Amino acid sequence: MAITALVGGWAALSGGGGATPDTAFGPPRLVDETSAAGIDHVYDGDFTFYVGGGVAVFDCNGDTLPDIYFAGGENPASLYRNQSEPGGALSFAKVSGETTDIGQVTGAYPVNIDGDEHADLVVLRLGENVVLRGLGDCQFERANEAWSMPGGDAWTVGFSTTWEGDSLRPTLAFGNYLHLDEAGQQFGGCADNALLRPDIDGYQETLLAPGWCTLSILFSDWDRSGSRDLRMTNDRHYYRDGEEQLWRVVEGEAPRLYTRQEGWHKMQIWGMGIASQDVTGDGLPEVFLTSQADNKLQTLEEGADGPSYGDIAIRRGVTAHRPFTGDEVSPSTAWHPEFQDVNNDGFVDLFVTKGNVEATVGYATADPNNLLLGQPDGTFVEGAEGAGILDTARSRGGALADFNLDGLLDLVYVNRREGSRLWRNLGSDEAGHWLSIDLQQGDGNRNAIGAWIEVMAGDHLITRELTIGGGHAGGQLGSTHFGLGPAEEAEIRVQWPDGETTAWMTVGADQFVTLERGAAQPETILEPNR
Repeated sequence: MAITALVGGWAALSGGGGATPDTAFGPPRLVDETSAAGIDHVYDGDFTFYVGGGVAVFDCNGDTLPDIYFAGGENPASLYRNQSEPGGALSFAKVSGETTDIGQVTGAYPVNIDGDEHADLVVLRLGENVVLRGLGDCQFERANEAWSMPGGDAWTVGFSTTWEGDSLRPTLAFGNYLHLDEAGQQFGGCADNALLRPDIDGYQETLLAPGWCTLSILFSDWDRSGSRDLRMTNDRHYYRDGEEQLWRVVEGEAPRLYTRQEGWHKMQIWGMGIASQDVTGDGLPEVFLTSQADNKLQTLEEGADGPSYGDIAIRRGVTAHRPFTGDEVSPSTAWHPEFQDVNNDGFVDLFVTKGNVEATVGYATADPNNLLLGQPDGTFVEGAEGAGILDTARSRGGALADFNLDGLLDLVYVNRREGSRLWRNLGSDEAGHWLSIDLQQGDGNRNAIGAWIEVMAGDHLITRELTIGGGHAGGQLGSTHFGLGPAEEAEIRVQWPDGETTAWMTVGADQFVTLERGAAQPETILEPNR
C-alpha cells in the first residue's frame, strides 16, 4: 500500500511538534444563537422529504467566513451570508434570489467545478438536480446546460466527487433513493445511481446498477493506493437482496462493484450517512455508518489485501443505538455523522444527528443528537448534555464549522418540520491549541480534493483526507480544522492528490494558514485573538 512510504517518516519526527496531547478535555459549552444570528429556516414536506434535509457550508463571497445553504424540501432552499465579527456573536443575513431559492431541495454540496476562485454548488432535489456556478458575492447562475451536466429526474439525496487522473474537471456521483410515480408514491423499488464523467463534449452519464436505495456516498482512497473508490450506504427498508456497496472507479475503465473474492463482505443496514476518519492511528480511514439502532464503525481487517472490513463500534463506544438520556428505551435513528475536534484537545470527536423518520413505531421519538468525545485510548464518551445541546427535534443534516473564526468549531443542523439550529462554541474549561489549514493548487482541482494532511503534535499524529461527499445530504468546502491540545506548534505534511508529498513543515498554533502547492511554508491568513 502507498501508506508504507509515509509511515517511515513518522518516527523521525517523534516529539517534533511540541507538547503531546495526552488528556481528553471535557465538552465545550455551546449556546443557541439561532434567532440572534438571524437564522430562520425550516425543512418541511411529507413522504418524499422524510430523508434529506442537508446543509452546505462554504465561503461564497471570499471573506473567509463560512456561509450556509439550507435544503428546504417543500419550502424554498435558503442561502445565508455570514457577517459575524471574528471572535464575536454569530450573525447571518439571508441572500434571496430565484437561482438559489428553489424548491424540492433535499441537500447540497459545495465544490469548485470550473477551477476559478469561486465555489460552485451542487443542489440535490426531488426531480432535476441543479448545478449552480459561483459568480462571487454569494451570487450564482444555473450551469447545467453550459457544462452539459444532465440533472436527471430521480429522488437524489447522496453526492460525492473526485478528480480522475489529470482531468481539470471533476467526476460527479449521485446517490438516488426510491423510484416514484407521477403522484410521488413509491413504485418499482430502488433507483439506480449515476456517475457523470467529463469528456470532450461535457459530461457523460453512466448508471451504477443495481441501486439499493442509496442515502449517502463518498469517494475515498480507503487503502492509500492512490485510487479513490465510491462507497455507498443503502436503506435496507426498501430492498431484500441488496447490501452496502463499494464501487471500484479507475480512470479509463467502467466502474464495477468489489466482489466477495476481493474481500467485500455483505452487510445490510438502514444506511443513512457516512463519515470517514483515521480513528486507530494507522494512517488509514475508518468509516462510520449511521443507521437505525445499528451504527457501524468499520475498520480494515488485519492483513486485508482488499476491502475486508470489521466492526469496532462497540469496542470504541460509538454504537449510539439508544437515546443517552431520558426515559426512552426504543432504538435510535441516526442520520448525519461528522468527525471533528470540538474541544481542541487533539482527539477527534464524533457528532451524530438523531431523529425519528416521522412517527415510526418501535423507534425513539425523543432522540437527542450525540456529541461523542474522543479519548486518548481511542474510545469515545458522550458529551452532548454537558455541552448544553440537548434537542429532541427530528434532526437531519448538519455541519461543524468555525463560523466566527475564533478557532472553535460551531454547530449548525437541520430539523425536520422545525427550525434549523445554530450553536456558538464558547470553548471548554481547558483551552487547547488548534490549527486550520487550507490547501490550494493551480490545476482544475483547486482545493486539492483527495489530498491527505498529516499533523504531528508532539508524538501524536492526526491524519485527514480531503473529501467532498458523505454525511447526510450536505457537506463543506474550506479549511480543515485540527485540535492540538497543549502543543503550541505542529509539524505538517501534505500528500497531494497525485501522490506528491511535501517535506514536513513547522507551523505555529492558533492560526488559519493556506498552503499553496510548491510553497516551502504555509502562509498565515488570520491569527484570531479570543
